Parts: sequence; C-alpha cells; structure tokens
Amino acid sequence: MIQERRHHFRYGALNLLHFSTPPGDQPVARGMGRTLNVSLAGLTLETHIPVDPGESIAVTLELGEDLVVIEGQVIHCGQVSEEVWIMGIRFEAMPETSRQVLQHYIAAFQS
Repeated sequence: MIQERRHHFRYGALNLLHFSTPPGDQPVARGMGRTLNVSLAGLTLETHIPVDPGESIAVTLELGEDLVVIEGQVIHCGQVSEEVWIMGIRFEAMPETSRQVLQHYIAAFQS
C-alpha cells in the first residue's frame, strides 16, 4: 500500500488556467492548461508545454467568476502523450484574497 504524503486532500477539478515561468516581467514559458485536482497546498496541471521540476511558476486559475493568482514551484512534470504533460505544482505565495476564494471553492467540495 502506498502511503499518502500530501498534507491537504486534493479535490478533482477541471478549471482553466494560465501560467508563466519564471514569474515576473519576462517569462521563459507561457501557456494555458487545466487543473486535474486542487488543494490549499497545490494542484495538478495538464498542459501542452513541459516545465522543468524546480522551476518557479505563476498560475492564474479561473474559479467560477473569480481569478486566483498563485506563485509556486513545479514539483514534477511528466509526459503522458505526444502533446500532453502533467505537472505537480506546490503553492508558495498567494495573496489573501486568492486564498479566501480558493478556500471557499474547496469548501464547496466538502459539503
């Protein structure tokens, strides 16, 4: 049996997002993708552009009518088909307003 290492349960969710790496004025990579799951600590992202583990990443996540801006780090990235990559993102910095929107979104899964 594999032991779960995450501190926060991840909820299956399909949400559009935009990302850039590194965060800031001159990103090296930009792209669109969608979440496969999300928690208060991170998310799994499906996209067409790979990003190396260890890279900093800025994510703008669409949650209903709200946009959540989060900075994080790519923990893993793997190719699942010729044009699809899956990345694990660990959140590192999030404005309080974004945290509140994300908490409200996740609370809806728990009810």
